[in-house]
Amino acid sequence: MLQLLYLPVLTSLLLFYFRLAVQFKIIDKPNQRSSHSRITIRGGGIIFPIAILLQALFSGFQYPLFTSGLLLISVVSFYDDLRPLSNKIRLFVHLLSGCLLFMQAGLMAYPVWVIIPVYILVIGTINAYNFMDGINGITGAYSLITILSLYFINETQFVFVFSEWLIIVAISLLVFNFFNFRKKAKCFAGDVGSVSMAFIVIFFLLLLILKSQDLKYIGLLLFYGLDTVSTIIFRLIRKENIFEAHRSHFYQYLANIKGWPHLMVATLYMVVQLMVNILILYSDWNAVTFLVFIMVSGFIFIGLRFAVEGRSNLMGRELVDGQISK
Repeated sequence: MLQLLYLPVLTSLLLFYFRLAVQFKIIDKPNQRSSHSRITIRGGGIIFPIAILLQALFSGFQYPLFTSGLLLISVVSFYDDLRPLSNKIRLFVHLLSGCLLFMQAGLMAYPVWVIIPVYILVIGTINAYNFMDGINGITGAYSLITILSLYFINETQFVFVFSEWLIIVAISLLVFNFFNFRKKAKCFAGDVGSVSMAFIVIFFLLLLILKSQDLKYIGLLLFYGLDTVSTIIFRLIRKENIFEAHRSHFYQYLANIKGWPHLMVATLYMVVQLMVNILILYSDWNAVTFLVFIMVSGFIFIGLRFAVEGRSNLMGRELVDGQISK
């Protein structure tokens, strides 16, 4: 019953933020890289770290290091929403927050050769989540499917986290989606929303993987991963700077070039990931089988991109007699 009270509380808090955002002009104006055409409130995803903070207060700070890391990375991300921030400062805060997350999850007890690759994967996932937040509904819908899948695992297979934490995140996503999962969104998540949600999802996934000792649960973020990794590969082939802002993701092609409605694209990503999650939840794969599944999924996705986007768009150059020509 206490969890149900979070719904009106979080809704009221987000509405209050809207008023502040309008007063202080925390808004997003369309530019040549935007997938929208109207001025919209930025930073609506601030409701995610607020929800976690409320849960921490009412739970007696069950995960103090995780909560501290989340608040730290959220504050810096929100500042980045307001004005440009040095990449060095952003990276330092991400590394520090990741360290707190690892300490909370117990990963620091593992050998350094395990910690370092996971560190790189975590930082990459946070940035990928941020890059994928480019159209209405996609972050909220995709994250809700992930959180609900984690809740299902926690309730039916084995416990890896206090369920109340997953419930409060799901409620915050429902509130956010009410204002964002629209043809004309009231607000965008902003860096504070996409980065904080990535941090939250990573923490729960890390707890699940460490508890189960099963890497297959990485697949709960498979569709985002396929889009991000394939986009990086194609940008490298085109000799583009992968750290510069762009509109090269598959979801951006569908929304901006093909003209698909944002909510249709967001729903597509949500439904495909849900199907993958169901397959993962009811599979009994070993490490080799899961690796094969990832590789097959990657080949299918890249083939799909070639079929939909075309070779010239993805490669940027033509092959002549086996040689690459500009």
